[in-house]
Amino acid sequence: MCELFGLSSSQALQPRELLSHFGTHGGGVADNPDGWGLAWIEDESFHVEKEAQAAVSSNRFRELSARIRTPLVLGHVRKANPPTALVAANTHPFRHICCGREWVFAHNGVIPYDALSAAGDATPMCVPSGDTDSEHVFCIVLERIAAAFSAPQAMKDGWWLDALANVVETLSSRGRLNFLMSDGLHLIAYGHDRLCSLAHPSPACCDGRASQIAVIASEPLTDEPWSHFNPGELRVYRAGSEVARLITRKRSQPLERRPDDTDLLSVGLEERPNCASCPGVMRHNYEAETPEE
Repeated sequence: MCELFGLSSSQALQPRELLSHFGTHGGGVADNPDGWGLAWIEDESFHVEKEAQAAVSSNRFRELSARIRTPLVLGHVRKANPPTALVAANTHPFRHICCGREWVFAHNGVIPYDALSAAGDATPMCVPSGDTDSEHVFCIVLERIAAAFSAPQAMKDGWWLDALANVVETLSSRGRLNFLMSDGLHLIAYGHDRLCSLAHPSPACCDGRASQIAVIASEPLTDEPWSHFNPGELRVYRAGSEVARLITRKRSQPLERRPDDTDLLSVGLEERPNCASCPGVMRHNYEAETPEE
């Protein structure tokens, strides 16, 4: 039932081996033949490519796997369940605008449509382009983030992340919800019951050097020691480092921050009064890539 891939790094890398392994899960070693998609940062903006065919037999997937060089990438291989049309509009990752920023999202699991209808807004700011439950989930999540940004306190205390945790907890209680999403700077990962991570992949997996690398996938892609997410675990990565973590099913517990992250929940936020959806945004702050000696 679909699989996810994500990578966050402190430097742009070519994760060709990891993507190559991931591609075999798209209709090869795993039964996910109904489409593939990749979203990655290049020149400080998202590039998204996808096809409604198996990754294992796609020349384009192989080409991109060999050439993508990025500090952040999301991938998805699809098993259409429940069955929906095998078209690009239903193929992950999905891309939408929220608060003047571009977000991408990929999902594994099933959320019943009646649960989505109950959780959605009467006048949504985000309208799905396809008919999957996954894209509806994405739009609901963005609406909650936008609503949190409208509160001034969100600028100081990271209420956007708390709002995200609340809606994720609600939706996951009504179905299965494993997902990756990103605003281009952060990689946000939620493991309902099927997600694992690799903190230090071997040099053979990536062409390039970086001081911090985090890899997320539905299933281990290498023989290295991957660690599984706890049920209901939400993590945030930035430049390869895990900077926030919480368990959504234990909402009495405060957000756990990493010692070296003093500004995660406020960094990159600014007032932008001309944003119709919400005044706060998460801003790119990429510095020019410095070639390593």
